[in-house]
Amino acid sequence: MTHGKVFRKLGFWTIGAIYFLILVGGIVRATGSGMGCPDWPKCFGSWVPPTDISQLPSNYKEIYGEKLKGEIEFNAVKTWIEYINRLVGVAIGFLVFGTFVSAFVSFRKQDKTIVLLSLLATILVAFEGWLGSKVVSSELHPVMITLHMILSVIIVFVLLYAVARSYNYVIEIEDIADKSSLSFLVSAAIFLTIGQVLLGTQVREIVDQVANSMGEALRTEWVANLGGKFQMHAFFSIVIVIINLFIYYRIKKSVENKGLLTTFANWLVIIIGIELLSGLSLAYLGFPRLMQPIHLTLGTLAIGVQFVIFLFLNKERVFRSIASK
Repeated sequence: MTHGKVFRKLGFWTIGAIYFLILVGGIVRATGSGMGCPDWPKCFGSWVPPTDISQLPSNYKEIYGEKLKGEIEFNAVKTWIEYINRLVGVAIGFLVFGTFVSAFVSFRKQDKTIVLLSLLATILVAFEGWLGSKVVSSELHPVMITLHMILSVIIVFVLLYAVARSYNYVIEIEDIADKSSLSFLVSAAIFLTIGQVLLGTQVREIVDQVANSMGEALRTEWVANLGGKFQMHAFFSIVIVIINLFIYYRIKKSVENKGLLTTFANWLVIIIGIELLSGLSLAYLGFPRLMQPIHLTLGTLAIGVQFVIFLFLNKERVFRSIASK
């Protein structure tokens, strides 16, 4: 099934690209470049943004000043960081559409669910682009930013489900004892991790407020002024580490022959471990800018791996229409 192989490869590339976009979006946020392009879909009224202030009209401060949140001086670095973020988003749109075309060619007769899931991902990506314009027009409203990120996770879920279904044709997923309780545990881990990521976005807002009030000179003291939400975020990080380690232990204990399920369990522990280290570095090293987008990306990546494990644990229900053919 050559076309199915193409679909799976393209699906993985697309999912990887979405995670890369989440990383780039985190860089946009960490560098304060969200309003680097104050208009949409153009940037400073042009499809290719300026690289120097001389390329802007003399009255650009009056035109864009209100949307730049007081930073009315043109900053080429921030402008291009935001512009690259948009270009990556456009590229992902083409990738997702290509995934849909590949799914249609490969599975329109064998499994229409894969085709419909790929079509849904294409529609959601288009909606995500529209939502991105609303993030700009709302001047980076926290609720819009959070919705934008949640939709990215949903798109990843849809694509992971489609790719996982396609694998049922070519590879066996190992069986595991007492799947129902483990499946419930993984579901709880998914919801907890999503909640933790959303709580992290709120903590990020508080960090911005503390940074503005205390300044860069007191960066190492920011953490002491973040309040209850940060402490709650820290507490739940411990809970999430424990629950994921227990998932890993249960899978390793219950599976004799290694396969996809154990591979993803290994990756889950690795990702959660690095995520914990990145969180500790943020808390104790004065919130290094580069670590902020890495921390966010690792959190969403962990959710994706948890979701794949959930799909494999529930393969009889997930792939029911395939088994009946």
